[in-house]
Amino acid sequence: MKKKTWIWAAAGVVAAGAIAAFVLLNNSLGNNVEIESVIPAQDQTSANSGTAAANTPETAAAAVTAEQLNGAWSVADTSKVYWSVTTSQETVNFVNPSVTGTWNVNLDDAAAMTGEGSIEMSALDSGNGQRDEHVKAADYLDAAQFPQSTFTVSSFSELPAEWTEGTAVPVQMEGTLTVKGIDKDVIFDSQVVYSGGQLMLSGTTTVTFADFGLASPHNIVMETENDLEVRLELVLNK
Repeated sequence: MKKKTWIWAAAGVVAAGAIAAFVLLNNSLGNNVEIESVIPAQDQTSANSGTAAANTPETAAAAVTAEQLNGAWSVADTSKVYWSVTTSQETVNFVNPSVTGTWNVNLDDAAAMTGEGSIEMSALDSGNGQRDEHVKAADYLDAAQFPQSTFTVSSFSELPAEWTEGTAVPVQMEGTLTVKGIDKDVIFDSQVVYSGGQLMLSGTTTVTFADFGLASPHNIVMETENDLEVRLELVLNK
């Protein structure tokens, strides 16, 4: 009887632990952040289909000159970077509005273009304080020791010489993403639009937890995909 009592007691402890883990996890579930693109959907559709809505005389958009585009651009404070994690239950988005950076445009020479940006990791926000504090803690992103993540562009794909205001232009940015002091070479597949004196850039890349020395947060009630999507939604002023 004594042995059976210990078995049932141990089973009770395991069950209680599983329930507690589930309750804790359940409190941190839920996606509270919707991704907002800086490029209107109709502009992206026009670029992807190769047909701009500005082809008719009634809606003809203005041509954009090299003088308007070339030069130094700075990331505006309305810019955001998103990180998306997909679990067996949902996709959870984190947003970071603390973004700074520059992009030097040269339509005549793609090799002469430069770009860099950084985010403050303490500003990472999923709309759930408990979850955010866990992600930024020392045993994970360690935002106190590694307060910034950065992206430095090593090369841009060639940009067209002629642009139309409001029409998206595809661009690839190759470079180094640095998180928690660890470098990872990535390519951001992007679109950029010139409108109203501003550049709007929307781009994505995919990395993994292991790329930055992180363990995928699997547990007994939820599985997490190893891939992380990083999304740039940038507004730039000249």
